[in-house]
Amino acid sequence: MAQSGAMTESATRPDGTPLRALVVDDEVNIAELVAMALRYEGWAVETAHTGGEAVTAVRGQSPDVVVLDMMLPDFDGMEVLRRIRADDPSVPVLFLTARDAVEDRVAGLTAGGDDYVTKPFSLEELVARLRALVRRAGTAVEQSRSTLVVGDLVLDEDSREVTRSGDEISLTATEFELLRYLMRNPRRVLSKAQILDRVWNYDFGGQANVVELYISYLRKKIDAGREPMIHTMRGAGYVLKPAG
Repeated sequence: MAQSGAMTESATRPDGTPLRALVVDDEVNIAELVAMALRYEGWAVETAHTGGEAVTAVRGQSPDVVVLDMMLPDFDGMEVLRRIRADDPSVPVLFLTARDAVEDRVAGLTAGGDDYVTKPFSLEELVARLRALVRRAGTAVEQSRSTLVVGDLVLDEDSREVTRSGDEISLTATEFELLRYLMRNPRRVLSKAQILDRVWNYDFGGQANVVELYISYLRKKIDAGREPMIHTMRGAGYVLKPAG
C-alpha cells in the first residue's frame, strides 16, 4: 500500500481541532498503517480491532468518520454499522474489506455504508475518500492545506514562505521540511526516529544528532527573541505548540 502524500486541505474541524477518525480492523498492522497515514495528515485517530471495541470507541470519541473492516472476530461490519448508527445516525462509514465482488459492495452500501474500499488499497486514495466523506457529511474543513498555522507561525506550502507575527523567516530546504512536519503535528511529541523517517526519508544509522542540530537551527530562526514554540521533551522527542 502506497504512503499518503500531502493533501489539498487541512484536517481541521470548524473549531480548529483535528478531524477525528476511528479505524477498525482486526489486522493490527493494517489498522496502524492507516492510522499512521491519517495522523501524518493531521487527523486525530483511534483504532479498534473488534466490533465491540468499535462500538465503545464511537460512543466515547464521536468520530467524524469511521473506517470499518467487514470481517471482525466477534461480529461482522454490518452489525457494527447497525450498532454505530444506533448511537450516531449521521457518522460517515467507509467499509474496508478483502472482498471485491459486486454483491458485497452493494450489500455494504445498502446496509448504510457511505463508501467501500477493497484490499490492497492506496493510502493516498483512502485518505482522499475519507476527506470526501467528511465534506459530504457537512463537517467543514477550514483552510487550504497549503497553509499551515500554529499560533502566530504561518507556513505556506506552495510559496514556501514562513512568517511569525508577520515577520518573514528564511529557511533552508531541510529546515522548511522539518518545520512543516512539526506544524502538521502541533502539540504532538515527535521522536527523533519519526523525524528522521519523515524529513530525511531514511535511517541515519544512529546519527540522530542531525535532528538535534536542525532543531537548534530552527529555534534560532523561529524562537530567537520570542516566546518559544519548539520544546524538548526529554527522552521522548520534540513538540511544537503555540506560544503562551
